[in-house]
Amino acid sequence: MKKTVLECEHCFTDFINQLNELRDLIQEGKSHGMNDAIRSKLIGSFEKSHDAALETIASYFKTQGKAPFSGSRDITVEAFHADLIDDGQGWLDMIIHRIKYNPLYPGDYLGSLSENIVKKYLGFLEGFERNMEEKIDR
Repeated sequence: MKKTVLECEHCFTDFINQLNELRDLIQEGKSHGMNDAIRSKLIGSFEKSHDAALETIASYFKTQGKAPFSGSRDITVEAFHADLIDDGQGWLDMIIHRIKYNPLYPGDYLGSLSENIVKKYLGFLEGFERNMEEKIDR
């Protein structure tokens, strides 16, 4: 069981590193203006942060003896019920927005996704960071 706990802590450390990179890019965008290049970097960093959060959640549930989940929506719902995330519907909306963002298809998801990252999704990820710190410190 100790190895699984260490894996969870490692995943969480990776998440924090990704989240800090996202925070830095948001600050850069606020300081220098949000052009398309910064928006693209911001979205890439957000996707890495979100993926790292989901990996951390999966690893945490593994320490709890819960079976693997079939996808990001299932694990998000379970994370909400376990008080790892505060806004389950917001996280589900975040997943849907990520799915809709695809640079190969038309639509202004670059602007709307980057705006939501700054206004909402960073807060969701920071809430997860705070909740997960409490769980790991126990």
